[in-house]
Amino acid sequence: MNWQEFKPTIFFLLKFLGLYISLNLLYGFYVTSFEPAPDPVTRIVSQNTARILSAIGWPSTATNYAQKPSVAIIHQAKTIVSVYEGCNSLNVMIVFLAFVFSFGQIRKSLLWFVPLGLAFLYVINITRIALLFLVSLKLPHFLYFSHKYLFTAIIYLFVMLLWIYWIRLQSKSKPS
Repeated sequence: MNWQEFKPTIFFLLKFLGLYISLNLLYGFYVTSFEPAPDPVTRIVSQNTARILSAIGWPSTATNYAQKPSVAIIHQAKTIVSVYEGCNSLNVMIVFLAFVFSFGQIRKSLLWFVPLGLAFLYVINITRIALLFLVSLKLPHFLYFSHKYLFTAIIYLFVMLLWIYWIRLQSKSKPS
């Protein structure tokens, strides 16, 4: 077996795993440094979701739990959903970043693709939380499936679409 033909794939996988593990370790330190309170990103995501829900006719507020690492999104004095650190989209962004920085070479296109990709994932995540809020209100029996499977699959589908776009960008910019 000729290992040279697999060298680019092995190098990609090693870079991806190294970045993914490193970024997740940093993320873990970040999140635990705020315990037992929620981290700032989770608070901001929850507040922005509550603002959007209020703007579209579902008056809501985001309230930190004092001794829990989550934020309650409240509507009509009732907690509808609780947003934990796993719902702040940082883990999804880590997967996105690990792939983008591992695939291909560092190019100028990173300067616009990475910030736009992260912003896109942030908006998709806030939309996901807002939809989970509505599912919780209107179809509470469907909440577990929606949270655990449906919206998780959808957000990772968007990550994969960004990856595909990145791969195409990389192959267009390769010299012939």
